[in-house]
Amino acid sequence: MTPNERYYWDLVGHLVVPNVLTASEVAAANEALDYLVDRLQNGTDESSDLLRKHAQPRWIDGTLVWTDHTVPFLLMLPQPHCEPFRKMLAPPQIVRRLRAMCGEGFRLDGGPFFIGGATGTEVHDLHGAGEPHKPYVAYAEQNGASFTGAVTVSYAFSDAGAGEGGFACVPGSHKSRYPIPPGLRTMDDDMGCVENPSAKAGDAIFFMNGAQTHGAVPWRGVNARRTVLFMYSARSAARQGASRWCLDPDRYWDADAVSGMTPEQRAVMYGPSSAPQTDGPYLDLDEDGVVKVDRDYLTSLETASDTFLRG
Repeated sequence: MTPNERYYWDLVGHLVVPNVLTASEVAAANEALDYLVDRLQNGTDESSDLLRKHAQPRWIDGTLVWTDHTVPFLLMLPQPHCEPFRKMLAPPQIVRRLRAMCGEGFRLDGGPFFIGGATGTEVHDLHGAGEPHKPYVAYAEQNGASFTGAVTVSYAFSDAGAGEGGFACVPGSHKSRYPIPPGLRTMDDDMGCVENPSAKAGDAIFFMNGAQTHGAVPWRGVNARRTVLFMYSARSAARQGASRWCLDPDRYWDADAVSGMTPEQRAVMYGPSSAPQTDGPYLDLDEDGVVKVDRDYLTSLETASDTFLRG
């Protein structure tokens, strides 16, 4: 990162990098997305059925506006359609900045997945924030080095001018010490602090996914919105991907290793993942100091934000 980029990233929580992709790379990706849309709409073979299962597509008037992020189906498309997205995994301009943002060790944690837009696309409520503190996605700066637990890279394959819709965020919210007001979350009252940055085809938007408050505003562009998002995490964080499927002690360890364990013993045998996104039990102590299995939500994470939103 350049000194100017580092300053801007630290200050606002996102960064627009122009011309990460060439015109030919944008064209190849759009051809691959055309193939994807055709298979999702018209495919009748087994591979198309499997693609629909993984993608879980959502449509508005025949326009694809969303796919699921838990299975990297874009990387699994048949050749040559997977290649544009595989090349986006670790190009120099991405690696150079992710090393500064996430540390030298970073990994794909979710996606790549598609988010589109057509006239009438609904607002995607704002989410993510500096409060409550979530260590697996939080932003920190120490001794001249930054650390971001989760960074999403959003590639643009169509032009989006400022105010035309799509990605929106609250600059500086990764450092907020207060919860998101309900009106701001829904953007019924944006308080004048929601930004909708412009991005041209081939540009990439880096944003702190989880630390910065972000979402989407209705699409008003002339062309349909086309973006593909890659969700990266620090090596020490696990929020999505395969970790979600191997949390259970029987998978993470071995059925014999946990056979006959009490619920309290079994509770500490779960595999790693971000606590709020797991269904595993947690341990607590009752009034007599006896260890017991608590509910499946960490009370320490139910902070002022939750109370504020409930009123």
